[in-house]
Amino acid sequence: MKLILRILLSALAVVILSKILPGVRVDTYTTAIIVAIVLSLLNFIVKPILVILTLPVTILTFGLFLLIINALIILLADNLISGFTVNSIWWALLFSLLLSFLQSILFSLLKEDKKS
Repeated sequence: MKLILRILLSALAVVILSKILPGVRVDTYTTAIIVAIVLSLLNFIVKPILVILTLPVTILTFGLFLLIINALIILLADNLISGFTVNSIWWALLFSLLLSFLQSILFSLLKEDKKS
């Protein structure tokens, strides 16, 4: 149940950001749910491989290269999902930063409801 709620909250964050950012477009709410699922799978499978392969660059940039890895994951999801469009790596970078921020807010609201 918790996984489904997290995916739905992530999809909500994707929809909100697609309305705010002009460089990001999501066609339907179903596409937003698919984007949330694909992003979670890519973060689980592909991101650790990229982090290990780019470890020297990440160390040299004091971890800032991880932002580029997140943007590349967004662009990979853009290529995999029809109906989800990100115009450039800069929009992907901004989208990944705002998505992380919005997800942390939404997930913290979910945790507060559990404590009550």
